[in-house]
Amino acid sequence: MITVPEASATAGALKRLSDEGVSIWLDDLSRKRITSGNLAELIDTKHVVGVTTNPSIFQAAIGSGEGYEEQLTDLAVRGVTVDEAVRMMTTADVRAAADILRPVYDATGGRDGRVSIEVDPRLAHNTAATIAEARQLAWLVDRPNVMIKIPATKAGLPAITEVIGAGISVNVTLIFSLERYREVMDAYLAGLEKAQAAGLDLSAIHSVASFFVSRVDSEIDKRLTLLGTDEALALKGRAALANARLAYEAYEEVFAGERWLALTGSRANKQRPLWASTGVKDPAYKDTLYVEDLVAPGTVNTMPEATLNATADHGNINGDTVTGGYAQARADLAAVERLGISYDEVVQQLEDEGVAKFEVAWQDLLDAVTKSLTGKGVDGE
Repeated sequence: MITVPEASATAGALKRLSDEGVSIWLDDLSRKRITSGNLAELIDTKHVVGVTTNPSIFQAAIGSGEGYEEQLTDLAVRGVTVDEAVRMMTTADVRAAADILRPVYDATGGRDGRVSIEVDPRLAHNTAATIAEARQLAWLVDRPNVMIKIPATKAGLPAITEVIGAGISVNVTLIFSLERYREVMDAYLAGLEKAQAAGLDLSAIHSVASFFVSRVDSEIDKRLTLLGTDEALALKGRAALANARLAYEAYEEVFAGERWLALTGSRANKQRPLWASTGVKDPAYKDTLYVEDLVAPGTVNTMPEATLNATADHGNINGDTVTGGYAQARADLAAVERLGISYDEVVQQLEDEGVAKFEVAWQDLLDAVTKSLTGKGVDGE
């Protein structure tokens, strides 16, 4: 049995979470976190075995300028475009984080020790450009433990298949609906089949499917509050967990099916469910809600640092809290539908908003870098 290096501090709840088969990934990255030794410390003391990034995270990190001054000066002197400057900075951070996590990657046979970087969000509805961008990012980072994030839009689905088929590991992001999640798993299996036909080593290809959690409650709770009835208010805080639990049920079905079993002889890896957006938005809820109530073997929980620290401090991990709850999950979502709240409408709205938010964050990042480059006396265009 492969084990991850033992954490040196007593992060009891986090260790219990890890022991239950949940991989703990940090949903944040910055140059300062890398150079200060903070990321290495979280690996040593908080059972962190992976890192995820997104356009909003990079906008916050690079937009502040902290830790990027020297590289920005060099990029300005070279007269690079703003898009190139952003890619050079983001891939440098991911490469450095991947090196820090390399011992975890080696110890877990490639399962963990992963760092994810997202394709340009402006390409979310362009299949060919997403494929090209994914290949470019994999080449730029040039680390075996990188995962390329591709959004689960309709255009993203065939891109997932092609990129997996090329042997590149993928983190599929912005999944909100159960139907889309099944399409994502299908795209992954199709990619493995392409890779197998091309003679690639399937054991080297890994994938996670990032199923977003808190945003579902935020939107549905808002609608339940507007209804204001006792029945509606009693359902608040239940839809996101129900949605995620039914996603895990779908995962169990697909990765016990004939199509999957046909790939196991080639040492293929299951596409693990990853719980994303696990920071609690409503202060009325316990800040560890989306950690404690989504414990299931073979999953990943990517947490912002505040949620990671809260779990370490007062998390209550008591075994699997997912697989016994499928009937209640179906009942909860059905009850929401009976009140006139359309599940299909909500999840499509959340996908559209998710893509739009990342586009805005990316543009804000481009604007901040443009200002930095021009401030150093070089035109950033």
